[in-house]
Amino acid sequence: MKDNERFFYVYILSEKKNGILYIGVTRNLVIRTLEHRLKINKGFPEKYGLFRLVYFETFNYIDKAVQREKQLKKWNRAWKIRLIEKENKEWRDLLPGIADKEQIDYVMTSILENKDFYAD
Repeated sequence: MKDNERFFYVYILSEKKNGILYIGVTRNLVIRTLEHRLKINKGFPEKYGLFRLVYFETFNYIDKAVQREKQLKKWNRAWKIRLIEKENKEWRDLLPGIADKEQIDYVMTSILENKDFYAD
């Protein structure tokens, strides 16, 4: 990947298989997922404990990612479940597959050390 190359992600979080679903968009999937887990923000995922990354798609352009996020949010629940289970039948947490434990620990520590940045 080139230094100036950027990727954007549409992701789905849940608390368990067939649980509540949250769809979001981000530029950094690892950081955003960990922000949810550390309850840095006080939004829907934090309120309902939606910390398991069960699905994501990658895009080269933010406008395409946002467009897809909006599309998925309009889908009915059955379609979203089929989408997840096509790639992740067991609803495993996908974060360990995209970042190893060292990376996760480093990002978590960085977020916690800079928590004032996230203060309301």
